[in-house]
Amino acid sequence: MRYITRKLLSGYLRATVYLLVTAHCLLPSAYSLTSDHRPLTTAQESSYAVIISGASGEENYAKQFAEWSESLRRALVEELNFAPEKIRMLSEKPSNGAARATAEEVRRAFESLRVEATPESIVFVFLIGHGTFDGASAKFNLVGPDLSASVYDGLISALPARRIVVVNTASASGEFIKPLAGKGRVIVTATKSGQERNATRFAGYFIEALTNPAADADQNKRVSVLEAFSYAAKLTDEMYKSAGRLATEHALLEDSGDGVGHPSLEAGDGALARTTYFNVPIATPAGGDNRAAKVLAERTRLEEEIEQLKARKSQMPVSDYEATLEKLLIELAKLNQANKQKQ
Repeated sequence: MRYITRKLLSGYLRATVYLLVTAHCLLPSAYSLTSDHRPLTTAQESSYAVIISGASGEENYAKQFAEWSESLRRALVEELNFAPEKIRMLSEKPSNGAARATAEEVRRAFESLRVEATPESIVFVFLIGHGTFDGASAKFNLVGPDLSASVYDGLISALPARRIVVVNTASASGEFIKPLAGKGRVIVTATKSGQERNATRFAGYFIEALTNPAADADQNKRVSVLEAFSYAAKLTDEMYKSAGRLATEHALLEDSGDGVGHPSLEAGDGALARTTYFNVPIATPAGGDNRAAKVLAERTRLEEEIEQLKARKSQMPVSDYEATLEKLLIELAKLNQANKQKQ
């Protein structure tokens, strides 16, 4: 009887903590105000983006790639509060300060990031265009000589940032997963292999997800990489079905470091992507202290630990898993409750 009571109380506690965390104690969104009504700044001060719109081959693709790239840039700056000077734009026909999408300019863009970024930075790399795979090496098409996935791995590895997100929306992009996989990296591709060589539509839906409230599945006013991926993959699949066509692209996500991508949250993938956001509010008033920023950093750490724990659930004794999960949820609830009271 005592055992049953303890189990019931434990389950009740977990349920209470979960509700407290998810429903009542969320941190303010990027558009909230502090207690003295001053606007909040955001964590995007330490976020960087590289947008590479590659060689199109045909005019209709050139137009589409240019539209996607500009929509992405606009979303990052106007909706997600990225600092304009921290976005590197490379395109086939550059304008408005963008560089040409050549191998030399790609290397130059990453070299500047190597100097400017810090270990705390998040670097987002977007590849929009066509890709190729010859059976041995995957490449992204540029103006002039192309760069292989292994070269991009070298460029990324030289960055000090501990969190890197690569979104390759090109054809044959699935072959980029294994070369780029690693600790602290989230890799998203539009295709599942190098054999899917047709032009893709995934990019349009992924970019749409960044500003569409429908993509915010947990309704916390922040779009995670996992949410954007899930939204785009779903709409891409529905597009082919509604057109009565056989799908020629199947998006994958990999963030466990094992080099094997998956179409959904499974086999350990998704934990890092779930807690990597495009618009993380830091809740620090301009000219104010950074107490709220520290709260957010601690909350993010706890969320990541919870997701990583869930990914290891099948490898742990049930009692150990439940005890660790309960401990983390209680820490998170206390943190959020304290933040709520101070707000």
